[in-house]
Amino acid sequence: MATLAERIAIIRDFPQQLEQLTARLTSRQLTTAYNAPEWTIAQNIHHLADSHMNSFIRCKLALTEDNPTIKAYDQNAWAEQPDATNHDVATSLAILHGLHQRWYVLFSSVTDWSRTFYHPEHKKTFMLEDVLNSYVDHCAAHLKQIRDVMEKMD
Repeated sequence: MATLAERIAIIRDFPQQLEQLTARLTSRQLTTAYNAPEWTIAQNIHHLADSHMNSFIRCKLALTEDNPTIKAYDQNAWAEQPDATNHDVATSLAILHGLHQRWYVLFSSVTDWSRTFYHPEHKKTFMLEDVLNSYVDHCAAHLKQIRDVMEKMD
């Protein structure tokens, strides 16, 4: 497993990797469901902004409250909203750039990785280090998913 510093750097560097990977895609390529019923590339990018915003807030809650119960959300329903099916991913990329810089600073300053929150949907308590590990994996999984879709493009 990567060191703590390496995992935190992955969080920092992810938006740039995502932007470089998708920079040359057309509106059609961003919104075509190449792996239907899987999400389009645009939906994946918008989902990343939604998911990572939620997780960042959950981390802040874990750092400022004693094992707070967080709010769950339906990521599939969010991915079907007009803002998430739109071909214009610039706003979500901008969110990810700013958010990941903040997340990097936040994670770099954590002194107690055992801080927790409770997830009612999973009926489980998560520690901050669990969140870091999960989102390092989340970043990698979505980069791979987008690469796989790009290989299927004409």
